[in-house]
Amino acid sequence: MVQIKGSAIKETIDQIKSRAGEAAFQKILGLLDEETRKVCEGEVFASTWYPLDLFTRFLEIEIRVLADGKEEMVTRGSEAVIERQLRGIYKAFVKLGSPEFVVKRIAAVHATYFQGVPIDVQLQGNNRALVKYTGFEKQHRIMGFAIVGFFKKALEISGAKDVVIYFSTPIEEGKGYSELSIAWR
Repeated sequence: MVQIKGSAIKETIDQIKSRAGEAAFQKILGLLDEETRKVCEGEVFASTWYPLDLFTRFLEIEIRVLADGKEEMVTRGSEAVIERQLRGIYKAFVKLGSPEFVVKRIAAVHATYFQGVPIDVQLQGNNRALVKYTGFEKQHRIMGFAIVGFFKKALEISGAKDVVIYFSTPIEEGKGYSELSIAWR
């Protein structure tokens, strides 16, 4: 079973409450299945592992309630999270590192957030990379939007221009792996 670190869930809940308020959070809770609702309304521990299925169900309801179903808002949300992190304590490694270094580092960070999802980075010549995630299942497809946002914003902060990122093998294809193609100038 693929799992996600509680810190990702906790940060998402905190972001919803600060951005949209407690009433919006309660509306989301009211639309969740019982298992997901119980976890999200209780205390979420940053260092505990939770089923990724649970988190993706939560994200899908959040997007339906707060963004009129526009899934690309997940990308914007992850861009905001990574920008906050990279402008703070982690900014030195992004500013000092090449885009290739940043791609490898973001993939390594993702490996600490997902359990059961090995990640492999293949640099493909000048300014190109392929990041392979093994273990995601079709129902985890919304995570692709978040992953794109993390890489895009980190590369932009590192000085990369004309960043193009897309899943050449999308999560929703259900192949047992997905491939993220990244190019920049």
